[in-house]
Amino acid sequence: MVEYQYRVLVFPSGVSAGDLSRAITQEAEYGHWELSRLLMYFGGARKVWLRRKIIRVERTVWQGVTAQ
Repeated sequence: MVEYQYRVLVFPSGVSAGDLSRAITQEAEYGHWELSRLLMYFGGARKVWLRRKIIRVERTVWQGVTAQ
């Protein structure tokens, strides 16, 4: 089962579509986030949900076992 980590960003109504797009692109490129959902409110404010996979690493060496 895939698990995701979420981040919610809120942009006020004065932010242009280009600035919003640049901000989301930067988060995607440098933070490895992807756009999950975008909600636009009546007044023009936008709420953006970003997500990225949680990678769990399993231990491959048993505790108590020593290398010889």
